[in-house]
Amino acid sequence: MSRQQPETVVDSAPTFEDYVNARGSALLKTAWLLTGDHQRAEDLVQTALTKTWLHWAQIRHESDGAYDAYVRRVILTTYLAWWRRRWTGESPTAQLPEQPAEGDDQEATAQRRDVMTALAKLPRGQRAVLVLRYFEDLTEAQTADALGCSAGTVKSQAARGLATLRSSPSLTGKGAHYV
Repeated sequence: MSRQQPETVVDSAPTFEDYVNARGSALLKTAWLLTGDHQRAEDLVQTALTKTWLHWAQIRHESDGAYDAYVRRVILTTYLAWWRRRWTGESPTAQLPEQPAEGDDQEATAQRRDVMTALAKLPRGQRAVLVLRYFEDLTEAQTADALGCSAGTVKSQAARGLATLRSSPSLTGKGAHYV
């Protein structure tokens, strides 16, 4: 009888640094859509990644797809916790206008500004649902799992949020293509 050599298992899970390098810009975009402010979005991602780093070894042993779900959940819970507090630790004195990116046209910049103004007026729950459903392109079930609520709650929050956006003064009369 011949003995078979045990197979060596290669750890294909990404390191924390590899994950951040690969997904950092997508996480920042999601955080920016939630906060509406670039600096707060950076703070949110940095805080969420710090919390994630502390548990990275445990996430590695769950499943390959656990990384995005875990980090997304940390970003959302951190975002919601920040806005439950009365004081956020910062008091901006003036809001700088959004500057168009190189090669960006004024209409696209105005459209982003209008959408962000309308999103900023939504309650946190509706805003989180819309960002996950339509920016992150998650299913209702995935969104419900990320937010820790039912699929029915996701449906109702999305419907209310979209209705509010459709009637938003910053988007009204600008064409239905925004929402």
